Amino acid sequence: MPLQQLSDEQTRNWTRAQKDKWWLDNIYRGDMPQLTIRSALTGFLLGGILAATNLYIGGKTGITTGVGLTSVILAFALYRGLAKSGLCQDFTILENNCTQSIATAAGYMTSPLISALAAYMIVTGTIIPWWHMLAWMLVVAVLGVFLAFPLKRRFINEEQLPFPEGRASGVVLDALYHGHAEQGMFKARLLGWTAVGAAFINFISGDGWMRLTQFTVLRMNRWLGLKEPWSLPERLDTYYYNLAARYHLWTPSILGTDIRQLGLRLTLDLSMVGVGGLMGIRVATSCLLGTFLNYAVLAPLMIRHGDIVQRIAADGKVIAISRAEIVNQWALWWAVVMMVVGSLVGLLGKPELFTSLLRKKSPAATAAGKEKNTDVLKHIELPLWMSAVAVPVLAVLGATVSHEFFGVPWFLAFISFPLIFVLTIICTNSMALTSWTPTGSLAKITQFTMAAFDRTNPASNLIPGGMTSEISANAANLLSDIKPGYMLGAKPRQQAIGHVIGIFSGALAAVPLFYLLFLPPARDGTRSTATLVSDQFAMPAAVQWKGVADLITHGLHSLPTSAIISMVAAAVCAAAFEIARIVTKGRFPLSAVSIGLGVVLPPEYVFTMWLGALIFWWMGRKHPAPGTRGHGFWVEGCEPICAGLISGWALTGIGNSVINVLFY
Repeated sequence: MPLQQLSDEQTRNWTRAQKDKWWLDNIYRGDMPQLTIRSALTGFLLGGILAATNLYIGGKTGITTGVGLTSVILAFALYRGLAKSGLCQDFTILENNCTQSIATAAGYMTSPLISALAAYMIVTGTIIPWWHMLAWMLVVAVLGVFLAFPLKRRFINEEQLPFPEGRASGVVLDALYHGHAEQGMFKARLLGWTAVGAAFINFISGDGWMRLTQFTVLRMNRWLGLKEPWSLPERLDTYYYNLAARYHLWTPSILGTDIRQLGLRLTLDLSMVGVGGLMGIRVATSCLLGTFLNYAVLAPLMIRHGDIVQRIAADGKVIAISRAEIVNQWALWWAVVMMVVGSLVGLLGKPELFTSLLRKKSPAATAAGKEKNTDVLKHIELPLWMSAVAVPVLAVLGATVSHEFFGVPWFLAFISFPLIFVLTIICTNSMALTSWTPTGSLAKITQFTMAAFDRTNPASNLIPGGMTSEISANAANLLSDIKPGYMLGAKPRQQAIGHVIGIFSGALAAVPLFYLLFLPPARDGTRSTATLVSDQFAMPAAVQWKGVADLITHGLHSLPTSAIISMVAAAVCAAAFEIARIVTKGRFPLSAVSIGLGVVLPPEYVFTMWLGALIFWWMGRKHPAPGTRGHGFWVEGCEPICAGLISGWALTGIGNSVINVLFY
């Protein structure tokens, strides 16, 4: 039975009170369990795990993957299996929806850790105390929740906007619990087996796991006299370079620069295959184009020209030219311009995001505003007075922690909030129409606006920009989570509570892990921001934020002439590409933002992501017919397979990092 919804004519002509009454009579499931102890616990634990995998992948790629459908499938399979075993009752559809809300909120809590906060530490060289980071994240995220609920009444109750990603979750939930359970179990098995396979491969390639297994458990170093444990090299070209060094074989180079210095390696990282499958062939190809243009063409030319050189560190050591030096000295600037201009042109190319906010109310909406005592959902909606009280209180608290913990001047901390509120509405409207949250481009608007008042203090643009991203993302994601609940008849108040539970789950899981993964202690116990960007974790999102902050602080006069020329060319190309995408209604194959991302990502990751995207694209073309076995595996099973590759590889990689920190 298809999900009930209002017709277009009813949406246009009915008042909000009529729509609310129809929903209460036809959709609402008031007696069905929703926010139960087990759904809260399941969401909290599942959200913590998914937040950990998002942090790991975000540190590598700057991308946070959606976890909504993954959590739906996992929770469904878990409780359906337990119910069949007689250990407990099956999850209700609303319990699963609540678990999904909690897990999704937790997953998105990693965003500021891999962007604004990491950039702040890189720029200032200051390590933020964990409790400062935790307090700031919780305050701004909860502020996003209280901003979202007044918007919920307009975007969901009154205008019935689609929220495509949220609607997809609602449709999947309805299919799982009302007729297509076997498909859900099949997808769960796909996810599980790919996770196990990816975890095993990363297990045998992890130096920490192999040292623990071979030396500590099996004691092979005592019996065989081994100095180092065997492990499968993650970089597949290691074997060739070992042979080349031994037998003086040919070492590939471009214009005299060893391709290893350019970062052109081959890696065995199955999580990147999963990321590529989720991003799709167009985005992955754009990333690959940016990588090829920068590392195979421009970087070798700039090294030969002398604009990228070996530098001398503060301790007198020579810093050899490497991928990181190529980005820091030259490539970052045109990559940042490509991403910022592409984001802003893409945002301006969606005028409906702005015009819909300014349009006159319909006669139905005007009539609804004149009606008295017609709030039939008053007993289940989050009361508006709570937002009216909580938003100003949390705004003052947010300004306080920004000033006390990060040195943002009081004046700038407070004047950023009206801007943040406006941008949050734009971001929420974008999520409602497209499932796209332009948090990056909106944050840049905040950064450049703050720069008009203070160019010398990086915190003045980084921290308010981070607040824009976190508040608007939480508001938009909460409404996207509420959409399937609205479709299925859930209680809005309980969804709000669930989202806050998810905020705490994600923050409590991600903050300690941030220090273990990206700021591991040295032998003397000290930590350094120099470890934030490494070969394993490129931190591309933080590097982009740092680039904008540096441009604001230092201007263009400190850059080589070639870098300025490349920035102008990048701006023109980015605008042209995005205009072409708008004119062709998305058929133009290149994305300026993705090209810029390909520059700051390690080339080995980009190539592996492109391979993953190519595999799923090709198999999708090979099996286009719904209902066939190949289509069910490669097309309908794409997300579970990719989620399994990401989670299996990421969790094992996290375990390897923790073992190295704690034991070796």
